[in-house]
Amino acid sequence: MQTKIKSFQRKVNYGAQIVLVGALTGAFAGVVVTLYNVLVVMCEEFAVDYYKVFLAHPWFIPLLFAALFLGGIVIGGVLKFLPMIKGSGFPQTEGATQGLLRFKWYKMLTGMFAASLFVVFMGLSAGAEGPSLMIGGACGDGVSSALHRNSVVRRYQITGGACAGLAVALNAPLTGMIFAYEEAHKRFTPEVFVCSFSSVVMAVVVRNLLRPAMGLPVGPFLSAFVFSADTGLMFLVYTLAAALLVAFAGVAFYFLLFFARRHFKKLTFWKGLGRYTIPFVLAGAVGLVTVWAMGGGVELIQGLGSNSEHTMSVFGAPLWASLFIILLLKFIVTVVNTGMDLPCCASIPMMAMGAVIGRLCALLFGKLGMDPALSDPLVVICMVTFFTAVVKAPLTGIIMTLEMTWNFTFLLPAVVGVAVAYVVGDIFRTEPLYERLLEELVEERDAHAQRLVVRIRVTEAAGRAIEDILWPFSAYVTEIRRGNESVAPRALTVLEEGDILSVEGTPERPAEFMAALTSLVGEAVDGPQEMQSNVPGER
Repeated sequence: MQTKIKSFQRKVNYGAQIVLVGALTGAFAGVVVTLYNVLVVMCEEFAVDYYKVFLAHPWFIPLLFAALFLGGIVIGGVLKFLPMIKGSGFPQTEGATQGLLRFKWYKMLTGMFAASLFVVFMGLSAGAEGPSLMIGGACGDGVSSALHRNSVVRRYQITGGACAGLAVALNAPLTGMIFAYEEAHKRFTPEVFVCSFSSVVMAVVVRNLLRPAMGLPVGPFLSAFVFSADTGLMFLVYTLAAALLVAFAGVAFYFLLFFARRHFKKLTFWKGLGRYTIPFVLAGAVGLVTVWAMGGGVELIQGLGSNSEHTMSVFGAPLWASLFIILLLKFIVTVVNTGMDLPCCASIPMMAMGAVIGRLCALLFGKLGMDPALSDPLVVICMVTFFTAVVKAPLTGIIMTLEMTWNFTFLLPAVVGVAVAYVVGDIFRTEPLYERLLEELVEERDAHAQRLVVRIRVTEAAGRAIEDILWPFSAYVTEIRRGNESVAPRALTVLEEGDILSVEGTPERPAEFMAALTSLVGEAVDGPQEMQSNVPGER
């Protein structure tokens, strides 16, 4: 009985620790990510303004391209010095939450903060949600480091910080929490829920206190859209047709993206720095054609709403032609930026492309008799359909739809659109975008790590299933000895006190690996023993 009481007390203390550290993580992430997103908007607006100046004074355009060329060299140098800030930040953060990757939080926070702002300032198609997530994850890692928490709590707080960063960037707390279950850990456990909930709630509260203090609005992400019309059966037909078109466009984007990544890696002129000038110079050419293809795409999405005060016109072309030009340019620059691994995210640009396709479909369906009041819901559905077709996170897409609009009237059509995107992606055998990018990162690690085997007696993990334990990276249970019996280890196998587990893994830091196992499971029966692995990188 006394052993059970002590075990219960340890669990209570552990849970309270996660809540308190999570709240601190949320407060830290809330301040930093709110400031970051405010600066991103300012940089986007400044970039649009100075492109208009160059258009008004074309004799200065060579100076623009000279600055962009130099900007590409600068970013190339930064990425050589800080390779972990390449890309969106999603795969690196997911890898850190899963124990696959490690980064120094202060370098990642300051590096991603500055580099991604620079990319936005130079007018590239760059979303802020990925960097926000990575900055939030770095905040969680920083809080855990400052409080000297163990590696398990550190991973939970990276998760909580990442969720908080995403929630603050989109003003979508549920979307932030869903990231923990659908992307980061791909499972629901009490610890994952507690760390994500405490961090997200505190971060969103901090955001909603800071923004009014800075004279900024606090409201839905898509304020220029109207959702008063009732959706009927015919709207489901329109949604199905539009979702099919958007899903095929998303799949095309997916394959072109990885085609670009393969070929850009072959460009090594100027010690690899020269290739980074390509997306910068391309961004300059695109920005001179239309500023609507610049930036992350939030203003583009807002401009498609029925309450928008903006008129989209490229060289005086009609709306449908202007939208097609914007879509084509946005598609090209986003593929190039993401394929080049610039420190920016493609999620909002992807949603912007889906929204443009949705508006084009609404124009066509309007000719066929669709109520114009249904255009805004169709645009939003196509927006999350494109996102789901590439990222393959359907639950995130659905929740994101609700939180961005604060409206539930078109939930069923949104589910239909997301389902179509997921099925089309499966037909073409696409993998979730950020999972595949994470796999590429992990493959770059040393593939010949030494395999270890450890025997652990269960005390702390008694009563828990194997799948509910946050095992260190590469660790898996190969045998369970229960008295004189051998129990086959399965995901749903519930551990009992006194069980002896044989755990294998290929850790980078054996001492940390052992410390994590003992804090999670119990006491070590013997130290780690080396094993030879015939399969490089086998896990």
